[in-house]
Amino acid sequence: MATRVTIQDIADSLGLSRNTVSKAINNTGSLAPSTREAIFKKAQEMGYKLFSYATDESNISFDVKKAKSEKSISGEFALLTAGILDSLHFSARMLDVMQEEASKLGCGFTIYRVTPRELKEKKLPTSFDKNRIVGIFCVEMFDIEYCSLLCDLNIPLVFIDTPVTFSPKAIRADVLLMENRNCIYEFIGDMVNRGKKDFAFVGEAKHCRSFFERYDAFRGALVMYGLEYKADRALIGNKAVGENGIQAIYRDYLNENIEKWDTLPEVIICANDFIATDLLLVLRERGVRVPEDTLICGFDDSPQALIVSPPLTSIRINAHDMGFCAMNLMLSRIEEPKRALRTVSVQTTLVCRASTQPIQ
Repeated sequence: MATRVTIQDIADSLGLSRNTVSKAINNTGSLAPSTREAIFKKAQEMGYKLFSYATDESNISFDVKKAKSEKSISGEFALLTAGILDSLHFSARMLDVMQEEASKLGCGFTIYRVTPRELKEKKLPTSFDKNRIVGIFCVEMFDIEYCSLLCDLNIPLVFIDTPVTFSPKAIRADVLLMENRNCIYEFIGDMVNRGKKDFAFVGEAKHCRSFFERYDAFRGALVMYGLEYKADRALIGNKAVGENGIQAIYRDYLNENIEKWDTLPEVIICANDFIATDLLLVLRERGVRVPEDTLICGFDDSPQALIVSPPLTSIRINAHDMGFCAMNLMLSRIEEPKRALRTVSVQTTLVCRASTQPIQ
């Protein structure tokens, strides 16, 4: 029987540390392209069991057919979501990549929507058969108790964003995030350099971990640039669920709280583009012009950021790389089930458009 090739074997053959090889294999951290290429090449030569992976920096990829035959991965990858992942959602491109990689491995890739009733009763989707599932991905799954239920299935599990929790027991799985902080610091720094001093944040901070990190970055940037944090400038809640069980329209919440502002903020940062779009509509109804009267920045760089008026400055999520990274996390977890849990962030990019551009 052939001896299984490990990350340590590759590291020893190249005279590198295990950590360096792990960064290349798992697409975490920064490595010189030549180092990454040498690691990928040696991994192929030694028959390391992984899947095809390509980056913009290189055209290197693993032999998927070889990986499939050696690894003998068979079954179905399941993606569970409590949201609606349409073409406007940041994950659309990411899911395309994940499905393509699963197909190369000869595995199925099925999206299961967890209904509100299943979420409340903590039940798996009716057609979900855990006996044929080789790995579970979670997108828009922010109920902590339900997430804990999934962790107890003892199936390799990757969360793409998580509930707001600081307990390691709540999410016993690998986690993939977009980098939520750096671009907010960059954007606020740019605005400060333009003389802006009055900032607001809009978005339900406890909706998910990413929203909380964006709000936290907003507060941190204000401190870093010596600006005052004003609680009334942070619209971080939502209207409560009414007696009929239907949540009030978010725009009502915005209108009620904007009404309390004595003056309009110079710059408003939104937790995502959907919120920014709602805010644009609310402000337009109130006779506020963007960017003449206030500037707005969203997050995600979703397709609608380009079609709203004015086109929206946003922070772009690299959904393509997130797809590869999600599969990488999953397959390396299958490869080494007992390795330490990981939280990985994929770089984001600030994209400036008319909603924050000065009027000439």
